Amino acid sequence: MKIMYDVNLSRIYELVINSDPCYAFLLEGNSLIQNKLVIAHVFAHGDFFKNNAWFRRTNRGMVESMAVHAQRIREYEFQYGRGEVEKLLDAALAVQEHIDPCCLMKKRTGKKPEEKKPSPYEDIWSIGEEKEEEPKEEEKKFPLFPEKDLLEFIIRHSHVLKDWQKDILDMVHQEMFYLWPQIETKIMNEGWATFWHARIMRELDLSDEETLEFARLHSGIIQPSRMQLNPYLLGVEIFEDIAKRWGDQPFSKGQGIAKIFEVREMENDISFIRNYLTKDLVRELDLYLYKKQGQQWKVVDTDWETVREGIIAKLINGGFPYLVVEDGDYEKNGHLYI
Repeated sequence: MKIMYDVNLSRIYELVINSDPCYAFLLEGNSLIQNKLVIAHVFAHGDFFKNNAWFRRTNRGMVESMAVHAQRIREYEFQYGRGEVEKLLDAALAVQEHIDPCCLMKKRTGKKPEEKKPSPYEDIWSIGEEKEEEPKEEEKKFPLFPEKDLLEFIIRHSHVLKDWQKDILDMVHQEMFYLWPQIETKIMNEGWATFWHARIMRELDLSDEETLEFARLHSGIIQPSRMQLNPYLLGVEIFEDIAKRWGDQPFSKGQGIAKIFEVREMENDISFIRNYLTKDLVRELDLYLYKKQGQQWKVVDTDWETVREGIIAKLINGGFPYLVVEDGDYEKNGHLYI
């Protein structure tokens, strides 16, 4: 993002960090109305970080943890040389997304699982059963089951990495766990922030000039693209549609706002789109699937359910390839078979 800003390809208006409390930074060159919009936008991001279920296990002290990580990296650079440290970091960052977010609470104890102790009457219950032969040590599969967390596996089982190298991998691993919920809720999070910044700004006593500038800024944020999804647009349109549909239902007693707060708390991008992207919205937003045929890009499908599933497919595993370690000692040479 910083590189895009430095070469004048995009504009950064704010930075908000999921911490306790949330930290937010404004660009020095922002106008007053830009800062008003950004502050409203950031309030909603902070609410999302604090209340969405996918963020409940994140480290709210990661800012301080990253500062400690940076200090340790500098110490390793002094001890082992910047080149060695950067080479390891480049390798770690190449596979940093291949973690297992389902195992966030798993601790690396290094202990083997305890074997089940036989009961005093075990021999009675096993009468007539053939005893299974234990596989020979050299025939045992390693790992027993495919391991999704590549960094975790390397940290635990590498025989060539030194302790300081494993420490650097562990820093990258911790930081990726912190960032993963943001990857899984990008559309929701930006849609939620856009939904509320629009409502808050419309309640302010803006001058005509400020109103026009806000309209220009907001339209730029939700501008559709022919070649890719705009998460701000898709997210805010789904939230607006939910508020409208639940608010318009008979006997709903104005439950639209209550419903969007419920959705904000419980869903991630995949469930959000699967449950709330409707046929009417797909048509209204002119969503479609396309691919390159010859020298041209062509629309290949506009069926709303196919489009919805196509969007979801791009979000599975954060949009990254699903890689697992199938063999941790391939052909007994210490290589990983992925």
